[in-house]
Amino acid sequence: MTTALLERLQSVFGAAADPGQAAPMRAYMRDRFAFLGITSVPRRALTRDVLRDAPRPTEAELAATARACWGLAEREYQYFACDCLVKHARLLTPASMPLLHDLITTKSWWDTVDALASNVVGPIVRAFPAERATMDAWTAPGTDLWLVRTAILHQLKYRDQTDRNRLFDYCEAWAGERDFFIRKGIGWALREYAKTDPAGVRSFVDTHPGLSPLSVREALKNLG
Repeated sequence: MTTALLERLQSVFGAAADPGQAAPMRAYMRDRFAFLGITSVPRRALTRDVLRDAPRPTEAELAATARACWGLAEREYQYFACDCLVKHARLLTPASMPLLHDLITTKSWWDTVDALASNVVGPIVRAFPAERATMDAWTAPGTDLWLVRTAILHQLKYRDQTDRNRLFDYCEAWAGERDFFIRKGIGWALREYAKTDPAGVRSFVDTHPGLSPLSVREALKNLG
């Protein structure tokens, strides 16, 4: 990210700050992050303004943008970085996986992690199947739970291209985890895959009594 673009971003976003919105936004995120108070619809419009006439970035420039935004205090800057990565996901290669590892494990919460999981990590793994090994590593015992959630969710948009065995293996391996976001993530991933293979998901749930009630409820939500 060039210095000029970073300055423009901070100028545009800073001018749009709304302290009256910032307080409830911060409270909604359990006081984990500071906010400027820019809600999603105006923020995306401002993002388009910031990027207007900007040349197509390189992979290295996208990484620099993300790291610069992660270094700023207010959460809207991390959202800007996520929006840039999602917009240009097709430019990314396995060289970006260490960056994504860092973004997922730093200033971690569901808002940025979920944006990156299916919209950035997912496309990279689909384009470069060897990165399935990285997803396997991210679901190994003792791994940061946000990496686990990312790996479980990365196939959300794969539909009939979903690696069913890998999805089920991840869900089985982490079925006993007590963390809410892992249990919810398992249910969400299974619910999305159920749109493609409802019988497969129902069979998986029926044969895995160790799944949490939350995971089961989410997985079967649209199956009746």
